[in-house]
Formats: sequence, structure tokens, C-alpha cells
Amino acid sequence: MKFIITGGGTGGHLAIASSLVDALIEDGHEAIFIGSTNGQDRSWFQENSSFSYVYFLNTSGVVNKKGLAKVGSLFNIIKAILKSFFILRSQKVQAVISVGGYSAAPASFASILAFKKLYIHEQNAKIGRLNSILKPFASGFFSSYESDSALKSYPVKEELFKTSRVRSKITTIIFLGGSQGAKAINDLALKVAPILSEKEINIIHQCGKSDYERVKNSYKELHIEVELFSFSNELEKLIERSDLAVSRSGASTLWELCAAKLPAFFVPYPYAAGDHQFFNAKFIVDNNLGWMMRENENLEEKLLSILDEDLTQKSTNLGSYISPNGAKDIIKQIIKDITK
Repeated sequence: MKFIITGGGTGGHLAIASSLVDALIEDGHEAIFIGSTNGQDRSWFQENSSFSYVYFLNTSGVVNKKGLAKVGSLFNIIKAILKSFFILRSQKVQAVISVGGYSAAPASFASILAFKKLYIHEQNAKIGRLNSILKPFASGFFSSYESDSALKSYPVKEELFKTSRVRSKITTIIFLGGSQGAKAINDLALKVAPILSEKEINIIHQCGKSDYERVKNSYKELHIEVELFSFSNELEKLIERSDLAVSRSGASTLWELCAAKLPAFFVPYPYAAGDHQFFNAKFIVDNNLGWMMRENENLEEKLLSILDEDLTQKSTNLGSYISPNGAKDIIKQIIKDITK
């Protein structure tokens, strides 16, 4: 069978697209990618991707635009829907799989116009605006948070399951601000570093490229040895060595930590669309799997209060909320629905 996978803009969406195309190919199918000329889509899939064809259409987000800019964005999306409709027809595609983001709009709406099945993977606890519109038209809707989702497992790297372990006490903390860094998390790490050093707790810190020099010099002034880096391709190995994460709560990071059974103290990015990082972390807190506080709250006091907790129950329970083969299970479910 031939599929279109569409969506992107950010790494979280594109990581899901990458997992799904690999699962499709492994199962003997073919996949085409339709994304945007904006965002990170091209850097992920323009070269050396597993897709048989890739298309990048001139689309951008509409929600935060006003006046003529909004009209222009809507006009570009309409043109992209027509282009996607032509691709669907000419490539004889059986179904479209959306991973969300504004670049998913053209191919998703084209699937409805072409009477092709549409399947949606929603990464966040709060459903995005586009997915809210498309959900009634979808033949399948996959979410790790929705109680009525046919499958709940989130596609993450298999390595995280292989190296997962139950934590009981904290000897190493990893601070994760993402590849772009997070000043609030960086500042928190620097504030608590002297206390962590006194308690002989090791620090692993991903601070982002833009804040690397400041953070490095601050640790030097404190005379504290840490494992500091701006970005790493071996994050799984660092997660394996850690006992607690202090992290943003983007969907991919959140579920990677679940797969690793690594409890986390989440500090949601306050400007995420629809405040979705807050709702992602709230899901974890509501299920007694971790902790969360806003940036403007007393992060230092909360983090220090966690240090003496027994992590065994939270760490053990994290593993029950996600299972291996998430992408393969989603593809298996889609194929079953198409061929029934």
C-alpha cells in the first residue's frame, strides 16, 4: 500500500513521522511525505529520508497572524490543498496519516475531498486546533492521553526501553532544556548546584547552544564539576545514567522519559501553543507519576524537596503507561482498518 505522512514544523511532530515511515517500510509499504517549506521539515526529510517522495509546500501557521498576513496564509493553504489533492490522485495513495502541525492541513483536507481515509496521531494532552477540526473526519485517532484512543503507546526509540531501569534514590540529575535550551531550567540548575554538590549528587546538563557560554562560566565560578553540553546525539545513554530529570514537557521528551522509567520534575514552556506543555505535564502529575511547577513559582524549593523521596513507585509505574513498538502497533491498526 502507498501512504502519505503529513505534518511537522517542530521536531516533536517530525520524530513521529520518522518512526511511522520506518514502520510502514518494514511492513512492506511505501510512504510519501508532504510538509512545509517553513519549520524544520526540510532539514529532517529533504535528504537521506526513508520516503519515496517528499513535497514541501508553501504553508505557515494562521493562528498568530492578523489582517493581510492571515489572508495570505489562508490563500497559501488553499493552494497547497489543491496541490496535495493532485499528489493524492496521481500517486494512487490509499490513506493519509497526519502527525499534526500547520503543515498537516493541506494533505489532511485533501484526503477528505478525495474520500481517502485519514488517520491522526496527536502528541499532546490538549488536542491542537487543526486536529480538533479534523478528528470527526478521521478513521482513526491515536493519543496517549485520550481514554477512547484505540492505542495509547507513544512512538519512541527502542533503545530507551532496552536501557530502562527502576530508580529508587537520586545520585544523578539531568537538566533538559531541549536543543534550544531553557533559561528557567538553566538558572534553576545553577541555583541548586552548590546544594547538589554538597549532597554528592552528580549533574548532567543540556543547556542549549545560545546559553552555553554563560552556564559554563557560571559553573566555573561556582567551582562545580558537571557534564555540560549544548546538544547530544547520545541523550539515551545520559538518560540511562540519570535518576531524576528536570525538563520541559514537550510530548516526545515526556514519553521518552516514561519509556526510560525516569521520573521527572517538569517546568512547562509557558508560550507553547494552547499551553499544551502544561497539560502534558498535568497528565503525569494527575497520575502520580512525577512533578510540575510553572516558571514563576518556587522551583528551587520544590526540586530540593524531591531529593529525599523514594522514587521506586513512580519509576515503576511510568513503564506501565508506554510500551515498545508504538509506531509498529499504530501501523498495524491502520492496515487492519483499511483491509477489514
